[in-house]
Amino acid sequence: MIEYLPYILSQFIVPENVALMIAGTFVGIIFGAIPGLSGTMAVMLFMPLTYSMDHATAIIFLLSLWIGGCSGAFIGSVLLGIPGSASAVSTCWDGHPLAKQGKASKALAIGMTASFMGTFFSALFGGFLSEQVANFAFAMGAWEYTALCLVAMTMVLAISKGNMFKGLASTSIGLILASVGYSPIDAEPRFIFDNIYLMGGLGMIVVLTGIFAVSHILITFGKGFVENPKVSKEGLKGYGLTPRDFKNEAGNIIRSFFIGLGIGFLPGMGSGLSNLVAYSSAKNASKHPEEYGHGAEGGVWAPEVANNASIGGAMIPMAALGIPGDSTTALLIGALTIHGLEMGPMVFANSGNVVYLMFFTVALVAVVVFIMQLFGKRYFPYILRVPNHYMYPALLVISLASAYVDSGNLYKVGMMMFFCFVGILMAAGGLPNSPLILAFILGPIMEKNMLKAFQYSGTWTSFFTRPVSGILMVIAILCVFSPVIQSIYKRAKKSKEAV
Repeated sequence: MIEYLPYILSQFIVPENVALMIAGTFVGIIFGAIPGLSGTMAVMLFMPLTYSMDHATAIIFLLSLWIGGCSGAFIGSVLLGIPGSASAVSTCWDGHPLAKQGKASKALAIGMTASFMGTFFSALFGGFLSEQVANFAFAMGAWEYTALCLVAMTMVLAISKGNMFKGLASTSIGLILASVGYSPIDAEPRFIFDNIYLMGGLGMIVVLTGIFAVSHILITFGKGFVENPKVSKEGLKGYGLTPRDFKNEAGNIIRSFFIGLGIGFLPGMGSGLSNLVAYSSAKNASKHPEEYGHGAEGGVWAPEVANNASIGGAMIPMAALGIPGDSTTALLIGALTIHGLEMGPMVFANSGNVVYLMFFTVALVAVVVFIMQLFGKRYFPYILRVPNHYMYPALLVISLASAYVDSGNLYKVGMMMFFCFVGILMAAGGLPNSPLILAFILGPIMEKNMLKAFQYSGTWTSFFTRPVSGILMVIAILCVFSPVIQSIYKRAKKSKEAV
């Protein structure tokens, strides 16, 4: 790792890289703070602009957008009681009550400090652990990679909100869209209907921007804008924390960090789950659990440390295995592939400098975010006062420009609008977006490895006879049938209690 340090430092003496890092961080914070937007959407919208950049510049810019968005999500949670993204849902439960008690400055200080600690130290862990994971991955074959992709998709199904069958439907749509074009092994055309624009498959930006971003913009327009509550900027000066605050929450911080790091490492999980688990763990471990939900400081520390620690955790399987830890790392894998960088075990041999540049960038941007938030805390209310009727048309224009930049023709712009209506139909049916994103990104990887495995062995039983792939396949099956298993367990427990 030390041998790559001159290369890494050389990237941060380039004025363009530094300027884009600062600009990306600032834009990311805004996207994270405003409810309905997120760092993931920022990465998705601005990704096509990086195609003409050097790969190092593109990495720095995209990671700055992502880290800024993740770290800025707590702002809306504290000041409005509305989470900036799914990663800051549980921050609302104690962050906003603290603000209503006149402790907004302290709640914001906890949020920005916890975000910094989770991001910075998870990047350090990721930098040290990812190459070790990659060395282990060299022992994996096509069977293990197929099973790992399957686990990533089924884990998302297991935590799909409301109805797991809706998550399965969303995954199926993603796999169908991923199969458009020529098959990877025998080059058979599929779903192209003699259309030259479909021969190369559906572009990631076209599909995901249409389904994820543009549909959200139009749905928000359709519902009508609801004016956000007025936020006072009084009492937002200074830092707001003392050494005693760190001492009192030391155990909570450490526990939440490892919860976030561990959940981030699991394929398909990420900050949307880790903040909830960390909050629940903090409440259960607290000497005063009755304070949670009414302005407990530990209820802000726990989710914010955990959801940002998931960043480093999610980057480990992304770099070492080529498997995204969450939806944002799925987008980053696609962006890096366009720049000729294929994530996976061989990336350390072929492009080790790029991997360590990524982890170093995350750690550095964590520092930049903290400084920006520290000096800009008094201006946070102004971010939340941006009129929606100005902001959303600008986002729609960026989306259309992204589709055109990605493909260079208006046909793909029209295709993006088609997928926008697919996204609207999915929202009307209550289908979640995350399973579709992961299935669309992982579908080609899983198909290629599955076909290779069948060519090598000629039978499906080989997926279960190999130890690692067998364990992963069992985990995937258990994830799919987890609702049935839980239902049987609950019924058995009730009948036992009745006796």
